[in-house]
Amino acid sequence: MRTRASVKWIDRSIIAVMAVLAVAMLLPFAWLFSMSFRPVAETYRMPPSFLPPNLNLANYRAVLASSIPFLEIYWNSIEIAVLVTVGQLVTCSLAAFAFARLQFPGRDSLFFVMLIGLMFPAQVTIIPIYLGYAQTGLLNHPIGLALMYLTSSFGVFLVRQFMLSQPKALEEAALMDGANYVKIFLRISLPQLRPALSALGIITFTQTWNYYFQARVLLEPQDAMTLPVAMDLLRGYIGSGNLSLVMAAMSMAILPVVLIFLVAQRLVIEGIAMSGIKN
Repeated sequence: MRTRASVKWIDRSIIAVMAVLAVAMLLPFAWLFSMSFRPVAETYRMPPSFLPPNLNLANYRAVLASSIPFLEIYWNSIEIAVLVTVGQLVTCSLAAFAFARLQFPGRDSLFFVMLIGLMFPAQVTIIPIYLGYAQTGLLNHPIGLALMYLTSSFGVFLVRQFMLSQPKALEEAALMDGANYVKIFLRISLPQLRPALSALGIITFTQTWNYYFQARVLLEPQDAMTLPVAMDLLRGYIGSGNLSLVMAAMSMAILPVVLIFLVAQRLVIEGIAMSGIKN
C-alpha cells in the first residue's frame, strides 16, 4: 500500500520528467528566435551560443523589404486559414449533429464511407482537383485552396464523438415540446459543443497554416503563395540563402499559431479528451 509520502515523490518525479520534456520541446523554438536576431556571420559560429549578441531587428526588416511580397503572402495564409476554419466549424458541426442525433436510412454506412476519406493522402486527389481548378479558373487563387478543405472527415468524427458523450435529455424534451431540429441544434446542441469546436478550430487552423504540398501545386505566382512556400523562396537554391533571414521569417510565421494555442490550449485538451467518451 502506498503511503502519502511515496505518492508525493511519484507526483514530483512525474512533474520533473514533464518539465524536462517541456524544456526539450521548447529548445528548437528558442534557437529559432535566437538565430533570427543574429547577423549571418554569427549563424555558423562554433561553438554555438544560445543567446544572440544583441537584439538586432535587421533580419526582420530585410524580410519585409525583400523582393518577395511577404506581407501579401502573410495575408494569403491568414485568409485561407480563417476561411477553412470557419467552414469546417459550420459544416462539421452540422454533419456531426446529423450522424449523432438524427435517424435516417444508411446513416452508419454513410458515416463509415466518410471515414474512409481519412485513409487517402492529399497526393491522391490533387491531380483531379488541379484539372478541375484549371477549368473553372480557381487555379493560382488562394480561395481555391480554401475551398478544398471547407469540411473534413476528421472534423465530423471529432465533433460526433463529443456529441455522443453529451446527454440527450434536453434535446428530447425540446423535441417533445415541438421544437424542430434546427432550433434544437442552435439552442441546445451547439452551446454544448464549445470544447470540441475549439479543439477542431485550432487543429484546423494549424494544419491549414502549414499546408505546403497543396499550395505548392495550386498557387504558382508569388502574390498568391502561402507562407510555407515563401520559406522555400527565402531559403534559396539548395539552402544557399541567408539562414538568419529565413529564421526571422519563420519566427513571424509561427506567431499566430503559437498565440492561438496558448490562449485556447485548455479547450483543445478538453475537447480531444471528451471526444473519446461514449455513452
